[in-house]
Amino acid sequence: MQPSPPKTLTELLQRANHIAGLTLAELAQELGKKVPPDLKRHKGWVGNLIEVALGASAGSKAEQDFQALGVELKTIPINRLGKPLETTFVSLAPLTQTFGVIWETSHVCYKLTQVLWIPVEGERQIPLAERRIGCPILWRPNASQTQRLRQDWEELMEYIVFGRLDEIHAGIGEVLQLRPKGANSRSLTKGIGRNGEIIETLPLGFYLRKNFTQEILTDFLAN
Repeated sequence: MQPSPPKTLTELLQRANHIAGLTLAELAQELGKKVPPDLKRHKGWVGNLIEVALGASAGSKAEQDFQALGVELKTIPINRLGKPLETTFVSLAPLTQTFGVIWETSHVCYKLTQVLWIPVEGERQIPLAERRIGCPILWRPNASQTQRLRQDWEELMEYIVFGRLDEIHAGIGEVLQLRPKGANSRSLTKGIGRNGEIIETLPLGFYLRKNFTQEILTDFLAN
């Protein structure tokens, strides 16, 4: 049975601390869910399981997972040394109707205002059912982190606004990057071309680089 959304931040953190230390199989059993053999055909299963356990209400909507509390939920796969194994998706990039969009009202800023990070063992040699859930980290970007995020976002949005989509690559940005987000190369959407015309292009998503999420994890362990 899926818990109802938590009413307070304290309640959310209590739930997150309750599942810390459990294996994915133990949590799945608590919730009456079945563990798939692997994630090849079940991408997103771990994140969905944690969402259900904590009572997240957003699902696939473009709002924060715990909108009433102003908290976004992010699971993060880590190795045995506590280092992130992959980049973290934040939100889809707006490829049209970008006039007047600024950092403070951007979806990336909104999503990263306050994040509950749930580390999960992610090394492939550990069977999915046996992977353990780590301690929750409630994070708000500090002034330096906000400035770096904003700087990267503004640089990347310039490419979009001026129709330079063909120049975008994953190497741009210190802590934030833009990458294709479609299911495959046939998943096209509308974008702006160099002359302001509407073109067909791949959907793009903003991702946090591993060095940035590593910084968040390191800061948590240091305190």
